[in-house]
This record gives sequence, structure tokens and C-alpha cells, in this order.
Amino acid sequence: MRKIYHPMSSKSPVKALKPSLELEQSIDGPVCGLDEVGRGPLAGPVVAACVYIPEETYALPFIPDIRDSKKLSHKKLEELYTLITEHFDWAVAEKSPQEIDDINILQASLAAMAVSLGQIDIEFSHALVDGNKLPQLPCPATAVVKGDSKSISIAAASIVAKVTRDRMMKQLHEEHPHYGWNTNVGYPSKAHLEGIDAHGITKHHRKSFAPVRNFIEHGSTRNPLHSAA
Repeated sequence: MRKIYHPMSSKSPVKALKPSLELEQSIDGPVCGLDEVGRGPLAGPVVAACVYIPEETYALPFIPDIRDSKKLSHKKLEELYTLITEHFDWAVAEKSPQEIDDINILQASLAAMAVSLGQIDIEFSHALVDGNKLPQLPCPATAVVKGDSKSISIAAASIVAKVTRDRMMKQLHEEHPHYGWNTNVGYPSKAHLEGIDAHGITKHHRKSFAPVRNFIEHGSTRNPLHSAA
């Protein structure tokens, strides 16, 4: 089963979506959530997470606090990460910058999702996947558009993936302090671009991404058309 679930029409009144367990409870058997973090950065891996919330834990008091990781403070992210990893089944997987360059970021993201699911020793009846594309999985799956705002399992996976990747980038910052990875976590901020122009690239940079490719080919992260003649 491969389908796409749209949580609300684009013509619907603007309203903040709060994830729930409605999708999970509508499917028989164990249902997991999958999400990834790190498609846009110029450096570092893409990280995916799989989270399974057992039915007997549905009443835990922190579950209503789980939502899209992008909408949570650093303190709340860390707090929820601890609770999620303590009470639920979960796994993470990453694909390196080299793998991203080899197969492209979309395929690397989907592959990381599949690996994360495979690391949990449960025969899932269904997987809920954030976005509109599905990885190759051993169980039926549904692509849920804006899934981290609809499914608590997907939102929990987004939290686990984000905290895991943010920690990785902060560790890499200690080795490579010129790019601001402790704050921009590899995204193309002004400090990151200036760092590349001043200090070059590292093995952690994605050479297929335009600013990095521009630096390799033209010595600057700027668009070559805007470079000095």
C-alpha cells in the first residue's frame, strides 16, 4: 500500500496543526513514524529516525507536548528526546555527505529512513512517513504531507533525528570552528559561507550542493556570474 495523506486542504482556514495518534489508531497492528533532518545543509549527514509508540504508552503525560521539532525550543527538544528514547522503540540512521553526493539528497534521505526502520526488531504493520515520497520498506506505508504536524509518531521521529544531528554538528564544530556549525548546524548561513570562502571546505561538506560546488570550481561560494571578472 503506497498512498499520500494530505492533512488539510491549502484552501482551509489557517490553523496551527497539533499532531495526534489518530492515524496510528486507525491502522491495526504496530505503526511507526519516520522522518529525516538535514536535507538543506551544505555540510554534515542527513539523519533519519524511526519511532514506534506502543499502545500501552499512549497515556503518558508528555505525549501531548510532542510536535514538529522545528517548533520547539532547544530545552524542550532535549527534554522530549530523553523521554521519547526512554519510553518508545526508536532508531536512527545517517547518510554521509559522500553518499549524498553519490545518490542525491532525496535518495539518501529515503535510504536513511529505510535503514532506521530496519534497526528496530518489530514487524510493523504500517509506517507513516513524513512528506510526499516513500522509501522502500518491508511493510505498507503512507506518505503524510506535513506529517510532523499530524502524526505524533512522525513528530517524535523528527525530534529524535533533529537532536541527534544537532549534536553531531556541534561535535564537528569543535574540529572545524570556522563555519559556525554550533549554531547553523551546517545550513548556508552567512557565517558558514564566509567560512568556506576564507578557509576552504572539509570532508564533511556536500560537494554537489551549489555554494560548495561554486567554491570548488571558482574559488568562491558566490554564484560565478556575480564573481569579479
